[in-house]
Amino acid sequence: MSIATDTAPLKLTEGAIKELKKLREQQEITDDFGLRVGVEGGGCAGMNYILGFDQKKDGDTEYHIDGIKIFMNKAHGLYLAGMEIDFQNGLNARGFTFNNPNATSTCGCGTSFSA
Repeated sequence: MSIATDTAPLKLTEGAIKELKKLREQQEITDDFGLRVGVEGGGCAGMNYILGFDQKKDGDTEYHIDGIKIFMNKAHGLYLAGMEIDFQNGLNARGFTFNNPNATSTCGCGTSFSA
């Protein structure tokens, strides 16, 4: 397993941080869990984003953003470097959004992409 580092390859907006901390508290998620950010094959554009609380696994790098532990498989960094995760809570949309500069195309729902 990799050691923790403070230089995360992605960013969380203030809205995302607030919502993640709220979810962690509401679901009583313990300190041995962190936020897993990654990708997996699938979706209408080729790859889906992974976002959820999970335990650290072999091959993960651990980052810290404003008190939130982030776990990311090293191989996923190629697809996620420079990405910004936000949380929208408006009339038209509610949920996490992904602004990924590595995506060459995205689907209409914004949860899958190709690179």
